[in-house]
Amino acid sequence: MASKVRSIGSGRAGVNTTGVTCETTLAKELGVGRSTVREALRAPAGAGLVRPRQGAGVFVVATEPAEDWPTRLRRAAVTDVYEVRMAVEVHAARLAARRRTPADVTATREALAGRGAASAGDDEAFVDAGIAFHAAVVAAAHHPVLTCLFTEFVPVLRKGLVDLLALTGLRVQEPNTADEAHEALVRAVADGDPETAAVVLTAELEDPFDGRCRAAENLEGIVAEPE
Repeated sequence: MASKVRSIGSGRAGVNTTGVTCETTLAKELGVGRSTVREALRAPAGAGLVRPRQGAGVFVVATEPAEDWPTRLRRAAVTDVYEVRMAVEVHAARLAARRRTPADVTATREALAGRGAASAGDDEAFVDAGIAFHAAVVAAAHHPVLTCLFTEFVPVLRKGLVDLLALTGLRVQEPNTADEAHEALVRAVADGDPETAAVVLTAELEDPFDGRCRAAENLEGIVAEPE
């Protein structure tokens, strides 16, 4: 069984070939139960290397493991991550305005105050406080999938935002940059106004990519983590 699995990873078993025969036949060949075969195939199947086809056997669909989501994010340009972040967060802001609880409103206000306090610190501390604020808004949406997506973005997003601040100097003249927009977002969520929340957050997230950032065309060279 191990040799068959190794033949997939080594590329000796080509894509769309039956590099591994059907479970029943393989179990007989090896003198083990089908459950043992199924367990042995779980890892290559989970890695996207093989796929069972009813009545036809187990087919090789790839010779290299598929990239998982965190790995793909680390390889992405910050602009790509940021644009997807906008889609996730703007929808979350709408939901937050509809679903927020008094505790959620308190949490967003406390996170906003934390962001303001962090404006006296360095860029990394300020970015961390900003991410904590946005995480509080996403949490107020009470949508576990959106929360999971945002959490996956955080490591890549953090580095991208720190790089963005270093590149543009946005905080040189305004240490607590975009403070008014964040305050407006808290008000919209607290007031239960989903459309205003979406408009405010869209404008806030789009702003750093206007002017100098896009004109410089340097952001495409910033990646979250080199290969």
